[in-house]
Amino acid sequence: MPEILIKNATVVTMDATRREFVGDVLLRGGVIAAVGQGLVAQRAEVVDATGCVVTPGLVNTHHHLYQTLTRAVPGGQDALLFGWLKTLYPIWARFGPEEMFVSAQIGLAELALSGCTMTSDHLYLYPNGSRLDDTIAAAAEVGLRFHPTRGAMSIGESAGGLPPDSLVEREAAILDDMIRVVDAHHDPKEGAMVRVGLAPCSPFSVSRDLMREAALLGRDKGVMLHTHLAENEEDIAYSLAKFGCRPGQYAEDLGWTGDDVWHAHCVKLDVGEISLFARTGTGVAHCPCSNCRLGSGIAPVRAMRDAGVKVALGVDGSASNDAGNLVAEARMAMLLQRVARGADAMSAREALEIATLGGAQVLGRSDLGSIESGKRADLAIWDMRGIEAAGAWDAVAALMLCGPTRVRDLFVEGRQVVRAGHLATLDLPHVIERQNRLAARLMQ
Repeated sequence: MPEILIKNATVVTMDATRREFVGDVLLRGGVIAAVGQGLVAQRAEVVDATGCVVTPGLVNTHHHLYQTLTRAVPGGQDALLFGWLKTLYPIWARFGPEEMFVSAQIGLAELALSGCTMTSDHLYLYPNGSRLDDTIAAAAEVGLRFHPTRGAMSIGESAGGLPPDSLVEREAAILDDMIRVVDAHHDPKEGAMVRVGLAPCSPFSVSRDLMREAALLGRDKGVMLHTHLAENEEDIAYSLAKFGCRPGQYAEDLGWTGDDVWHAHCVKLDVGEISLFARTGTGVAHCPCSNCRLGSGIAPVRAMRDAGVKVALGVDGSASNDAGNLVAEARMAMLLQRVARGADAMSAREALEIATLGGAQVLGRSDLGSIESGKRADLAIWDMRGIEAAGAWDAVAALMLCGPTRVRDLFVEGRQVVRAGHLATLDLPHVIERQNRLAARLMQ
């Protein structure tokens, strides 16, 4: 792997102390070897960053990559969460390994072009022979750092759950496959490209026994736990009716709090639940665009951050967003907090921090999220000389306030994944054509 010397950046931001500087970054062996001004490396490939902002790679902590095949589906465009799911479940039931693989390629490519170097994925249905391995293979081709989670649904409509019976699995088989994928793919080492988590889908699609058993298994295997929680008012009502408690109490009772746990959405957490998450180190994947699209509400991110809760960003599935642009997600997170709490509720720099260091912290990656010697070489270079930022006085704030929303160059573990605004690892036009063929077949 060649050395890479990124030279003459307008701003490099940020290290663990939130420091910004003008200058250079040297990448060697998949690691940031040096930062500063006037760096020299005789054998390095030089990347000129004049007029650019260099940031840590953005981190996406909640996605359903398979859903990129079902964007803007009629019948689900104007529905709340439960109605939206009822529309999409029968379509997803027709997926197979090819749909999972290609859809993941498209979703990962879209993330990469928006500055994302590491993403999780929540895959909770496995129709027609699909496996988590399909998405892991897609991530290896695109070149992103990947935290897939082995999700599951076990309670179908006939047992009072939301999904159709055809999409649920036996709980013993779920636990067996969780063991298989962790043993086959999880890498606990620093710099790991793949780490597997366990992720029963939600309180309305799995049993309390499966939640409890998955938590025990995850801790035995040393992997993280993930699920949906407190997404909207329907979610709260279901928890109160079925379990006699709010979602936070449900999670705590079943072992689903702690620094090895992160929950998606958490739009409706109350003060007590926020305190619980802060006290236990439980993380949150905030999905602002999806929450807007489904009318779920505005998550109390300001209150969470002020209480000490770890908060990161998630684009959520492309059937509910319907995009996968992570830098745009950061901007939306900032704007929604301002709508809810006033113009000083969240600064541009705090939004960028949540999108980078915040994501690394939620996913338990102390080796990522900031630009300093010894951290992994996951970097995004943003060209601020285009029309989006023309006239901007503050380049870092401009990245959140006006753009660009497409990265110029992206490095993951020191390897270039995006070059001059184009994906360097895939024949993207070919994959898009394949994706559209699969979508057309599903429509028929």
